[in-house]
Amino acid sequence: MPSAGAPAFLPGMKSLRSGAALLAATGFFSSVALAAADGLTGFKSAASDAELAAEKAFDGALDPAEMRAWLQQLSAEPNPVGSDHDKANADFMLAKYKEWGWDARIETFEVLAPSPKSVLLELVAPTAFKAKLAEGAVEGDHTAGAPGTMPAYNAFGADGDVTADLVYANYGLESDFAELERRGIDVKGKVVLTRYGSCFRGLKARNAQAHGAVACLIYSDPHEDGYFLGDTYPKGAWRPEDGIQRGAVEDITLYSGDALTPGVGATKDAKRLDLADAKVLPRIPVLPLSYGDAKPLLAALTGPVAPAAWRGALPLTYHLGPGPAKVHLAVASDWSLKTIYDVIAFMPGSTLPNQWVIRGNHHDGWVTGAWDPLAGNVSVMEEAKAIGALVKTGWRPKRTLVYCSWDGEEYGLLGSTEWAETHAAELRRKAVLYVNSDTIGRGLIGFGGSPSFQHLVNEVAGEVVDPETGASLLARDRASIQVAHLESPGGYAEEGDVYKAAEAGADLPMRPLGGGSDYSPFLQHLGIATIDLAFNGEDADQGIYHSAYDSFDHYVRFGDPKFAYVLALAQTSGRIMLRTAGADVLPLRFTDLAAAVAGYAEQVEGLANSERAGSRRLQKMIDDGLFKLAADPEVVRAPPAPPGEVPPIDFSALHAAVIRLRSSAQAYDAAFARSAASDFRLPPAEILMLNDLLQGVEQGLLAKEGLPGRPWFRHTLTAPGTFTGYGAKTLPGIREALEGRRWQEATDNIAVVSGVLVEVATRLDAAAQQLVPHLGAGAGPARPRGPPPPPPPDA
Repeated sequence: MPSAGAPAFLPGMKSLRSGAALLAATGFFSSVALAAADGLTGFKSAASDAELAAEKAFDGALDPAEMRAWLQQLSAEPNPVGSDHDKANADFMLAKYKEWGWDARIETFEVLAPSPKSVLLELVAPTAFKAKLAEGAVEGDHTAGAPGTMPAYNAFGADGDVTADLVYANYGLESDFAELERRGIDVKGKVVLTRYGSCFRGLKARNAQAHGAVACLIYSDPHEDGYFLGDTYPKGAWRPEDGIQRGAVEDITLYSGDALTPGVGATKDAKRLDLADAKVLPRIPVLPLSYGDAKPLLAALTGPVAPAAWRGALPLTYHLGPGPAKVHLAVASDWSLKTIYDVIAFMPGSTLPNQWVIRGNHHDGWVTGAWDPLAGNVSVMEEAKAIGALVKTGWRPKRTLVYCSWDGEEYGLLGSTEWAETHAAELRRKAVLYVNSDTIGRGLIGFGGSPSFQHLVNEVAGEVVDPETGASLLARDRASIQVAHLESPGGYAEEGDVYKAAEAGADLPMRPLGGGSDYSPFLQHLGIATIDLAFNGEDADQGIYHSAYDSFDHYVRFGDPKFAYVLALAQTSGRIMLRTAGADVLPLRFTDLAAAVAGYAEQVEGLANSERAGSRRLQKMIDDGLFKLAADPEVVRAPPAPPGEVPPIDFSALHAAVIRLRSSAQAYDAAFARSAASDFRLPPAEILMLNDLLQGVEQGLLAKEGLPGRPWFRHTLTAPGTFTGYGAKTLPGIREALEGRRWQEATDNIAVVSGVLVEVATRLDAAAQQLVPHLGAGAGPARPRGPPPPPPPDA
């Protein structure tokens, strides 16, 4: 589901084999002590020899040719939700998991997943044109244009038949509609034409509806993923003239999963909302267009010329309208429930069976979906096959491994969300980590998720070899960051910190997760620690995203022709799964969490200060008449609305909570490192208690009442942005209140976040006290060892 317009994955990172070692920079231990700790976690002891031997055997069972064959089979026909091939793929995977020795099953859910009955778009004035709304065959591609290919369709767009003037609204951002208003252009009663990019497609429809539009069209401009970037398919990789980006347009910023069963599993007997009561569903028709179909519509528009930043790469002048272009749009859908098929496979743990390490990737596609998602899916299958082979030699994971292939992801993370909601109580008790992937191509590793797993991911990335350079994945990432920083100064907001870490050879920070992939229900709803993995940047798959040209033939030319990075994903994820499942104590480092939170806190306080300074500056410019003076007298463009004053915001509680969290995190990490360095062992009952405390830390970051206006999202550190969809907002309750100029809400959420952080610090104190009394002199002061804090509240 990741969009061509989604934020790029941050590359790289360095990590910990078992969570025992700390960077010398923390100041707690010398490099000699750190080396001793690392030695006890997998390099010099018998246990580490066994661990390395298991990983070597795991690697030896991985076969790129096998993954290639599976990809060809799974992508041989269109496999959207409800198709025969989607069900056949689930059955095939189920048989494979059972063959490999897993306890596997298919879990089904009944979900709202509309499919097109008919779609129509025609220009009726000033000239006549009927849009194709379909993709044709191309030379050398065996599945493009095959029977069963879905036409141009945005799932969940309302049924409707409308005729109205057309207005061009750029990316359909809220700021774009504000700009139209400043230019005196009213979209009420109009059909809005937007282009893909900059935000999730469903928010384009939501914004158009909010401003009174009667329908929304979304087209793929060649500036974003067509001939502006390279030769088009089949000569090159990029989106051809008829390429269509399908996709769902429900509001994923409110909740993911089945639109009719928010918060509960969509089982057959689940209580469902009426369609009219589902807040995530748009109330206007929505259709995607190829740039071949969009070109005549844009050419028919007159009115003001679009601002420079709104102009794409089509050979025409971009006008805003409205009219004289008038379009007739008709959409009718089948709104019946459909069955989705999640493949779920268990490998029981030997000593900690009630702690689960979960791996997932989805298997449904809009058409054949070779890149999105099946390349990632076959990598997950290969991991499971290799683990099954290990088990047959007598090896067993200590924790239970759960491997999942989700259905219905393209319709709003249906399979993962419904499974997570159905098993929510069990997952809160048992799940210690969810590892996600989706699209995989040739290029650099990218990863994001829970900062407490940052060091583990960095460690693995520092060991897995990049298949094209022979360096480690981490070394390539560090090099790419430093080169990009030199050649493109400025970059994304976090680049400075990322660059400093890359230059220093330190761990690279975890990318905060927004929306658009199957991690959302695990991390942002249930509070399960999460890692999201991908390889990309040197492939050329973005141009065929969600189109009929996302095919096996395209992938073996432009995605990952040697399946070398599909293999690297299996090696990377496999190590993370094996090490997490095999560690006596969960491999977490909380100083990384505290550092991330401190950075987020600094950013939101800086945002408040910049909003205050910016408001004063803007108000003075309005008062001084600068906008009127600077404007072209012959062009309509009103000044911005007066911003209003930004009151003082008290961040002192957040400051204190960050300091408390940092202190507790340092104390736990120091005690853990000292424990590993001294090679002591906790009694089994205390190991269980310690792991239970650690398993609940991420859940401790949830807000009991959820985020303002969207209680399904409960994580206080990261969420999809209300106005971005895909892009992450950190400390979202505070940040989005500041961005929306809701000052009391910002203050209220400072209190919520501060309280959550103090509770997490208390849990870390309890975890440290499981270790400190056993360490003897020099371990630091031990606080009274009372009972552990209560578990985080259920949803």
